[in-house]
Amino acid sequence: MTDASAVAAAVADAHRREWAFVLAATVRVTRDLDTAEECAQEAFAAALTDWRSSGVPERPGAWLTTAAKRRALNVLRHQGVEHRYLPLLMEDDAVAGPDEVSGVDDIPDDRLRLIATCCHPALDRTAQVALTLRLMCGLSTAEVARAFLVSEPTMAARITRAKKKIAVARIPYRVPPAAELPERVDAVLAVVHLLFTTGHTTPSGDELVRRDLVERSLELARMLRRLLPGDPAVAGLLALLLLTDARRETRTGPDGRLLLMEEQDRARWDSRAIAEGAALVREALRGRPPSRYALQAAIAAVHAESPSWNDTDWREIAALYEVLVQLWPSPVVALNRAVAIGFACGADAGLAAVDALADDRQLAGYGYLPAARADFLRRLGRVDEARTAYTEALALTENAVERDFLAGRLTALGPP
Repeated sequence: MTDASAVAAAVADAHRREWAFVLAATVRVTRDLDTAEECAQEAFAAALTDWRSSGVPERPGAWLTTAAKRRALNVLRHQGVEHRYLPLLMEDDAVAGPDEVSGVDDIPDDRLRLIATCCHPALDRTAQVALTLRLMCGLSTAEVARAFLVSEPTMAARITRAKKKIAVARIPYRVPPAAELPERVDAVLAVVHLLFTTGHTTPSGDELVRRDLVERSLELARMLRRLLPGDPAVAGLLALLLLTDARRETRTGPDGRLLLMEEQDRARWDSRAIAEGAALVREALRGRPPSRYALQAAIAAVHAESPSWNDTDWREIAALYEVLVQLWPSPVVALNRAVAIGFACGADAGLAAVDALADDRQLAGYGYLPAARADFLRRLGRVDEARTAYTEALALTENAVERDFLAGRLTALGPP
């Protein structure tokens, strides 16, 4: 008998690592996203019981995939003739076997088949990204909602509508040939980027980074690079991920405390990833106009190639953000631009730029806005206002590592 806590930990680890494979394989049996998701969830639930008596299998993913597919076959048998008349996902060849679906030779990863289905042009961009994060990564609806800065009920409704549209439109469950991929590449890149950002700083929990999501996004970005080697946006995305992730091991100290970039040991940054990313940036910037990923990667490259915090060219970073916010008018980009202005032109200028965003409704529940404001107020010696802003940021932050950092800053300001 295996200890229950050890089994729970093994199932949680398998969920992080294997969810996408299990679900994607099960969809190929059910050709229905809801049914496949239910069967996959049941397989993980069954593992909590079965693995206690039989032990954690050597290949948890294979065990879970088999269990989910068996449940799916049972569901199909019970549904009987009526199931034939339901709107289902269609494979591009009705008689194709599980290893004969178009695209499998070009793209040997079932996850990309799932992404390509969720990123079908029949869906709007928000639905494409949200549905893929929910299905491929196994993120909860609440986690996806936080990534989009919307409420959980709003995101739940979007995901439900997207699933129904896929079923009713009988969208094929396949990876399109490489020649057809460019029309969907923007949505796929957005998915991979949001997957990375969700893992780079996880919205909630005790850890700062979800390594499985970061590594999964890097794998997918490299796969896209192999498929579309001449696409500057793909090069830009891979560059951005590499340059940002190069700092991973230095973002927290030995005690788990969050370390800002100015505190990090740059000698421990991944020099190979930085060199690869910098070369990709140069390639990505040749695209006209440059993609948002190329510009973000260029910003990351300035950080990565600066020998020290004090040597960082903040004016160049602010100028790049100025171009980026015109190309991609996102409120988060605008906030990052405001922070860059503060480091380039002084805390007063940064505070003014941050305060200009105070009425943006999309940033109303975004903890980094009051956190940035608090930092500029602290630097300006406006302690009481900084204390209020840090308190607001703390109330909006769910990640434990970030909460500890903010609490420490609040304590350092002294009593009211």
